[in-house]
Amino acid sequence: MKIRFIITTLTVLVLCTTSFAQASKTEAADFAYKTEHYYESIDLYKQAYTSEKDRDQKIRIIYMIGDCYRLVYNFEMAESWYLKAEKAKYGEKEPELYLNLAEVFKSQGKFADATERYEKYNSVKPGNPKATEGLEGCKQAQKWMDKPTPHIVENVKALNSKMYDYSPVMTGRRNNEVIFVSSRPGGTGNEIDSRSGEAYADLFTAEMDRKGKWSIPRPLPQPINTEFNEGPVTTTKKDKEMYYTHCPTETKATKPCELWMATKRGTDWAEPKPIKLVPDTVSIGHPSVSKDNQMMFFASDLPGGKGGKDIWVVTWDKTSKSWGEPTNVSSVNTDRDELFPFIKDDGTLYFSSTGHTGMGGLDIFRAEKTGAKEWANVENLQYPINSAANDFGIFYIGNKERGYFSSDRKGGKGGADIYSFKLPPIIYTLQGTVTDVECKAPIAGATVKLIGTDGSSVEVLTDANGFYKFEEKENGDRYIVENTSYTILVDKSVSAAKKVTKECGTPEYKDRKYLSSKGQETTVTVERSTAFVHDFALQCFNCGDIKFKTVLYETAKWELMVTPEINSKDSLNDLYQTLIDNPNIVIELSAHTDARGAADKNEVLSQKRAQSCVDYLIEKGIDAERLVAKGYGEGSPLVIEKDGKTIVYDEAYINSLPTKADKLAAHQLNRRTVFSVLRDDYEPKPEAPIDGEDPNNGQ
Repeated sequence: MKIRFIITTLTVLVLCTTSFAQASKTEAADFAYKTEHYYESIDLYKQAYTSEKDRDQKIRIIYMIGDCYRLVYNFEMAESWYLKAEKAKYGEKEPELYLNLAEVFKSQGKFADATERYEKYNSVKPGNPKATEGLEGCKQAQKWMDKPTPHIVENVKALNSKMYDYSPVMTGRRNNEVIFVSSRPGGTGNEIDSRSGEAYADLFTAEMDRKGKWSIPRPLPQPINTEFNEGPVTTTKKDKEMYYTHCPTETKATKPCELWMATKRGTDWAEPKPIKLVPDTVSIGHPSVSKDNQMMFFASDLPGGKGGKDIWVVTWDKTSKSWGEPTNVSSVNTDRDELFPFIKDDGTLYFSSTGHTGMGGLDIFRAEKTGAKEWANVENLQYPINSAANDFGIFYIGNKERGYFSSDRKGGKGGADIYSFKLPPIIYTLQGTVTDVECKAPIAGATVKLIGTDGSSVEVLTDANGFYKFEEKENGDRYIVENTSYTILVDKSVSAAKKVTKECGTPEYKDRKYLSSKGQETTVTVERSTAFVHDFALQCFNCGDIKFKTVLYETAKWELMVTPEINSKDSLNDLYQTLIDNPNIVIELSAHTDARGAADKNEVLSQKRAQSCVDYLIEKGIDAERLVAKGYGEGSPLVIEKDGKTIVYDEAYINSLPTKADKLAAHQLNRRTVFSVLRDDYEPKPEAPIDGEDPNNGQ
């Protein structure tokens, strides 16, 4: 796909072919090139190549043919001719070849080849921002393609032809009518643009019915369309006026593009008239009027810009009932081309550019409105709205995240096609299962509560399989929304069904009671639809010791063991959080020793170990009434189940171990503190009033 004339319609120059009569083919081709009639210069260069005898001149002609193809955006042919010039070592004489070849590769999505040529150019002529930005663009393009935005982009086949169709603008009360530019057959003008070999473009329109089906596009009648180029259009509020690009051509003369305006009369457009915003020698086009009709943006090569074609803005003067002096939107412009501006209802400015870091060719960018006539924070719309090809002429429907744009990317129907885009709603769901931590049995009837930082709170019960899900409310609203953090709380007051008791194999506990469990999820910075999964394994607290990391000690010591391998405070920190999440439980911290040493001394040692745990938790803010320290000495060695066997870590077992290291490790496992819940009816004390504060205030 090649965009041969869309950009160049802002500078219409007429080639006077009779001036070539006395010139050589090469001179004629060079003149056509200088006057931007690249399509015609291609033919002239090819003719010159066949008759040229000088080898160096022939190589230059090869390069110039490639350059012409690049400038009419025929990148495949440009690549072919540039590679011939590169093979002939033309780059050693003219390093610009490497830079232009890099641009051609990049615009076809060949980022590795483009990077190689950018680096080759940098090695010869370092410091050129085009090469630096091109390298950065290659890196960014690959990242954007690897991680595309959530936008859904589709080719609007009913509006497209085998020619060029671009710059759609929605009109009508229901935004069900479109006006766009097309070079398809059936237009008013039958002439061929000498710069591109394409027919002149006209404005076409079509309507969408209530089923979303488009009518067959038809050209706007004369006098809107003429025998020459009509380009991008904009309409004012209620479609009362239409501003559009008109590019007249007169034989043997230079005629810049103009802005024309037509007024709606019933269902027809009145005779259009030119709008004088710039000198007659300056090209202007691609208009876009703001929602309140007070600003109009356009593209122009008006003097005083940053270079190339820039975005400019004028404001409506209510007193004189005319547009004011153009102001350069300098914050978005570069020394290259900025074109196809569009001002969204919320004030965001969209435009296409070859100067900002992009994926290749024209990319679409947006800039945030920061003042009366100020825009900043230019941002690439990324893939899939942008591509390695030319992407331009975007239109948003109101403030919605949907609309249309144009692109000559691969896979289209013609030279450039119209595409629709929409950002589907971001949908977050949360689901998971609640099970017993020991036997993995699902817990039915558990209360799962979702509490958001936005003040929301909702709860559900797990089903027979222990499954829960937060998805959509009955009215269609979502439980989980953007930019919000959530706490997931599984309530501890769960009476287990007989199924759980049976599956866990502990019928002596008719009602298995569980500790509350808590989790966290957030949608902050999560910009895509996401299904969060959060499973919970609840600890039964009336079934024996609580399963935590064991608190270990060094021999004959009661201080909490903290080494690079073992940190007993981690286990106590977990217990601390459990006590916070379950404010009604009272626990016993049961400390044990190994069997070495005197039994009475071990009992004292174990009591000190239990108390060290209690002291640590009290220091962190847990009420002392909720904590019981109990030392059991050496009388309760560790018991574990392994490979279907019960192993008691008593002296007989430890002495049977083969190595000293194994025995020392076994003794250390006996030096432990475990936890159990004594009761779950503790009532937290009210917080003490701050000094000077009346505790009855507000009662």
